Amino acid sequence: MPDNEPRTMPDNGRGALRADCANCFALCCVALTLTASTDFAIDKDAGRPCPNLRDDFRCGIHTRLRPKGFSGCTVYDCFGAGQQVSQVTYGGRDWRSSPDIAAQMFQVFPVMRQLHELLWYLTEALTLPDARPLHDEIRRALEETQRHTGRPAVDFPDLDIAGHRDRVAGLLLRTSERVRAAAPRRKRRNHRGADLIGARLRGADLRAADLRGAYLIAADLTGADLRLADLIGADFRDADLSDADLTGSLFLTQAQLNAAKGNGKTALPASLSRPPHWAT
Repeated sequence: MPDNEPRTMPDNGRGALRADCANCFALCCVALTLTASTDFAIDKDAGRPCPNLRDDFRCGIHTRLRPKGFSGCTVYDCFGAGQQVSQVTYGGRDWRSSPDIAAQMFQVFPVMRQLHELLWYLTEALTLPDARPLHDEIRRALEETQRHTGRPAVDFPDLDIAGHRDRVAGLLLRTSERVRAAAPRRKRRNHRGADLIGARLRGADLRAADLRGAYLIAADLTGADLRLADLIGADFRDADLSDADLTGSLFLTQAQLNAAKGNGKTALPASLSRPPHWAT
């Protein structure tokens, strides 16, 4: 297919927004920078394959990532951008057999990942009955974002991804405010961007709270009630969500859960899965 011809995924529902590593050319293992830390055991420059990557584009330590010091890999979620770039944008051509497209592919991938994350949020927004007055606007934003994902690779440098994110973020904020307005005002606490690192929030009533971008690293949220809480961009690294109720929470992602701790009694939205490293 010519490089100047737009492409689209056949399924633009949430099925297309879940990572399908079998149909990706390990883009997250190559395109991204790794920094030696508690999340990654090594430093790696963007564009250089991880030393654990095998010739078949699979991870050589996939079942041992955490004990080997690569817990960051178990947290990362591309929202399906990997297979979109691999199978749609580049029509199944990979960076190993076609090294001439490698640099461009590695630049397209992180932009596509941002678009797919927005699609995840916008798709959720359309399921919220209390946001019905905004559904037409949300649907237009969703369609525009989908069109961007179908751009040919050569058009990606011209995409104002920051501007598009800002416009969608404003719409999602209005959606959140309308949905949370159903809760009593006293419960709609504003913790947006708050420093709650290590906070003791065991059993806290955080229903309908605004926790957008809050730093909840290593916070104790055991038994906390997070129903209707806006969790977009909240940092849950090592936060304890054991016995917490996140059903009905807004804009929660699998990556946030993967970064946290929890147990078999943590109540989750139906669209998300219990991370395998959580206590049972």
